[in-house]
Amino acid sequence: MRHARLVTRTLAGVAAAALAVGLGPGLTAAAASPPSSAQQPLSAQQRAVLRGIAKDTWAFYGNDVDPHTYLPLDNEGPGTTRGTYTSASNVGVYLWAVVSAHDLGLITTGEAVSRLRHTLMSVQGLQRTDGFLYQWYDTSTGQVILNPGQGACPQVGGTTDNCSFLSAVDNGWYASGLVVVRQALPQLAGLASSLLGQMDFSIFYDNRAQTGCNVNADLQFQPTGQQYGGYYAGVGPAGYHNGALYSDPRISMYMGMGLHQMPGDVWWRSWRTLPPKLCATDPDFSWQGQWPPQGYWTNITDPQSGKVFPVWEGHYTYPGTDLTFVPTYAGGMFEGLMANEVVPEVQWGPQSFGLADQRIAQVQIKYATEQLGYPVWGMSPSSTADDTGGYGGFGAAGLKFPQGQWLAQGPCNGCLPDPESVVTPHASFLALAVAPQQAYANITKLRQLYPDLYTHDGGFYDAVNPTTGQVGHRRLVLDQSMIMAALDNALNGGQLQHWFAQDPVSHVAKVYLGVEKMSLD
Repeated sequence: MRHARLVTRTLAGVAAAALAVGLGPGLTAAAASPPSSAQQPLSAQQRAVLRGIAKDTWAFYGNDVDPHTYLPLDNEGPGTTRGTYTSASNVGVYLWAVVSAHDLGLITTGEAVSRLRHTLMSVQGLQRTDGFLYQWYDTSTGQVILNPGQGACPQVGGTTDNCSFLSAVDNGWYASGLVVVRQALPQLAGLASSLLGQMDFSIFYDNRAQTGCNVNADLQFQPTGQQYGGYYAGVGPAGYHNGALYSDPRISMYMGMGLHQMPGDVWWRSWRTLPPKLCATDPDFSWQGQWPPQGYWTNITDPQSGKVFPVWEGHYTYPGTDLTFVPTYAGGMFEGLMANEVVPEVQWGPQSFGLADQRIAQVQIKYATEQLGYPVWGMSPSSTADDTGGYGGFGAAGLKFPQGQWLAQGPCNGCLPDPESVVTPHASFLALAVAPQQAYANITKLRQLYPDLYTHDGGFYDAVNPTTGQVGHRRLVLDQSMIMAALDNALNGGQLQHWFAQDPVSHVAKVYLGVEKMSLD
């Protein structure tokens, strides 16, 4: 996994290896059973506190957008440091954030429309391929750059570096923002639809011949039918797949399938956990976090094509308990829960990814508080808990347990000195959807125990070491926008989800989430 590159990353780096408290219009409850204490709705007083956090968080965006190009900067801080570069995911989640601020009454319709029109018109003028945004842009000039701080690309397209790279996952978040905008603000529907209509997600789909095995041995043992991690303009697909479905790349699958540019094969050919062998030529995945594999093979009929797929409905088990869950690759929270901020997974997939979303929060809470002994929880890729401006793939990997009982599919040992040493506030906000009372309590404790972690002119900083109390005084537009989206959903009955759900592109996601039943009973 390409977690950290230079001083920051895009979501492609996190993905390369592979409920809202209320219900919005058009969303229905999945079960009639009474909620547990953790699922109790937020009180009026709790909602008021969260509304104040939303107001403070929105203040971050006052300085984050370039005044000339109207593109969101990747990060701010420490001090006067500004990350004057952006990515497809940054643009997409900034669109979320503006819509959320409007939903929350923090800005007027006129301001929301003006902000987003300027940004989308600027995006319209950027160099793109098949409607997709490249890996990095300079926010001052709008030029494609190789990496932050390295200047404009001498050639865009035809190379196998970031000057030509189109990330599937990052562009999935960008596309999701366009869908939200065209539903939330009809004044911008034409512009957003025009940009979305230029995107062709089929370039990310591996349409080569599939076999009855996990991979095609005749094609260098490639897992065909899956999604490539990206595409090099003028060259072709990246040489790796986003094979782990329970990770952030599924947003581009939702978009590709919803736009009818990817077949349902991509859903069934991707892996919940790495599967046992179907054929002698299949890869040996015994290196994964828990082995031998737990779960079962089941045949599922694709609801669109009628094709039948063997699917390994795998899971892990929290050691010493009967708590089953689907792991993310490196144990990070946003890899599991970020998609639920736009796609109503908890409502639409109560026996599939909606249930997986609930379980991943339970695992994070249990591991951080019981095994690590932390007073707070919430590990996810974020800034480092210092003022170096670093970034790391933090997560509840389960390294306190022996190998074979780890909590992540592939803990990135050696990538960081201690991948379980940092807690990031955005993880708690994502968990408001699945464990509102526990998430609220954790948000409150973060402010109480680490007062340096929060200010009224931007909300939470990105990272804290829960043992030393050291804070990374940096804010990322990605993480602040996840917080804004989560607060919109928590305080407005799933409003951001509702904008996505009322768009025709969402229908396929609803169908597939409802068809699958995972082995998490």
